Amino acid sequence: MKLFDVLRKPVQPSMQHTSIRLEDLDIAVTFKRVRHVYLSVHPPGGNVTLVAPAGTRLEAAQAYAISRLDWIRRQQARIQGQPRETPRQFVTQESHYIWGEHHLLDVVERDAPPSVTMDRQRITLNVRPGADRAKRAAVYHRWQRELLHAAVPTMISRWEERLGVKVTSYFLRHMKTKWGSCHPFRAHIRLNTELVKKPPALLEYVIVHEMVHLLEPSHNARFHRLMDQFYPTWREAKRELNALPLETDA
Repeated sequence: MKLFDVLRKPVQPSMQHTSIRLEDLDIAVTFKRVRHVYLSVHPPGGNVTLVAPAGTRLEAAQAYAISRLDWIRRQQARIQGQPRETPRQFVTQESHYIWGEHHLLDVVERDAPPSVTMDRQRITLNVRPGADRAKRAAVYHRWQRELLHAAVPTMISRWEERLGVKVTSYFLRHMKTKWGSCHPFRAHIRLNTELVKKPPALLEYVIVHEMVHLLEPSHNARFHRLMDQFYPTWREAKRELNALPLETDA
């Protein structure tokens, strides 16, 4: 008999979101309609979340987290050891990555509508005279979103046919802890805007990962079998994506 079968009892609505503390760790706990327990350590800061089936006692969730404490520490150490991007100031000669390729930034001030262009080596950011860092960043990030919007629908369409599913809508969002997410019942997927910096193959991997959740909502054995079937190199793609520099907190 499993630990959660022994300690299960109804959880009050107020207990759907809570937290537990283990030594110096604060773990955010969510009780929801899932079949299994999911413990995750998220970049860039190594914060820890635990999702457990509705009806699980908090003591059971805490016991599970304690049993995985060494694993949590290893994951946090791995994340802390990953390279970090330096904070971008959006100035000339600054280094930026688009689709995994290195480019140097040129900032051009001119009395014209802001815009961004890119060639094989350089990105040109055209802004109004006197535009501060925040305004430069806004123009640049809007352009990044345009690049994603140009790439994502084609990938979704291709994989809808292969997987036999339909994505009703997708959203781009800046996320600190996930590369993507899926709402299986609404057939919505969300993608991290940071993916525009990564090679296109890794964007495709994240899209496929989220779309496979339309066939299997959980990260269970069936989900892994489906990924093996439709995207055999997914484990290599996952390792590559998670080894790339993380966004800085600054």
